[in-house]
Amino acid sequence: MSEGELETDQRWLFLIHQLPTKPAYFRVKIWRRLQGIGAIAIKSTVYALPANAETQEDFEWVLKEIVDGGGEAVVCEARLIDGLSDAQVRALFDTARDADFAEIAKEARDLAAELDTKPTAENRADARSQLVRMRKRLAELVAIDFFGATGRLTVEGLLANLEARVTEDEVMSKVPSEAAEPIAEFKGRIWVTRRGVHVDRIACSWLIRRFIDPDAIIRFVPGKGYVPKPGEIRFDMFEGEITHEGDRCSFEVLLIRTGMTDPALQAIAEIVHDIDLKDGKFGREETTGIASLIAGIVMTNADDEKRIGQSASIFDNLYQYFRQQRG
Repeated sequence: MSEGELETDQRWLFLIHQLPTKPAYFRVKIWRRLQGIGAIAIKSTVYALPANAETQEDFEWVLKEIVDGGGEAVVCEARLIDGLSDAQVRALFDTARDADFAEIAKEARDLAAELDTKPTAENRADARSQLVRMRKRLAELVAIDFFGATGRLTVEGLLANLEARVTEDEVMSKVPSEAAEPIAEFKGRIWVTRRGVHVDRIACSWLIRRFIDPDAIIRFVPGKGYVPKPGEIRFDMFEGEITHEGDRCSFEVLLIRTGMTDPALQAIAEIVHDIDLKDGKFGREETTGIASLIAGIVMTNADDEKRIGQSASIFDNLYQYFRQQRG
């Protein structure tokens, strides 16, 4: 489905409501209910959800609570025409979920730092209980992550890495694999990633077509609910073959899996890591400028192939720059 078709077919549910001024706790209660079902505010009294049977039921329960509490509410299904685009509304959902995912990611990094400084059995036991809580919170967020926000991949990688550290006699299912596969194994394959590509997916696409398979076909699919076809390679997707592992972004993992050790590519990987994970791990001086260039391309192009095509020259020049620096 093209970006234009996606824009046309997207339908939304809107809850339009008016709450009584008293009691004050009732307003807080309704706000929390709306947060819990993943609704985002379009206006102060208008909340949105993507239209489906489940979200309609969620809104209907909230509507009942509002009416029972003395307020007024209506739920309607609509298609956006002007003033606000579908892409902008989807971005609001992704921004809200990314903020939630960032909170868990910070907790996970703080917990990992504590284990680094005090790797005692007591701390590992405490970490296990915290991981259970974080996993529960993550599951709650995934249920309302309607468009596949990027932050989820980072959290999944961090939690998997932590679980490997605190669980004895258990091998983590997604540890970073140091065993490289021949690049020839990746040629002629169909690559799949989420729509709405940003820095990590853009960089991976460039790497694939520049160094792995110049004729590679890349398909862009929904971030949630996609069922892979035989022979496809999913990258930077939840449960993908090439995706975040531990605290590595997908570009770093792709370099490892293909055995590419070119220092210029490693330098690019550090920039992509810091832009994507926002943890300042490498602190390269070029990162801020590259982040702004990519953000500008993303803002001015809704089409994923155009984003990748316009970004290719950035990564080509960056690659030559690091090659010459080393020389």
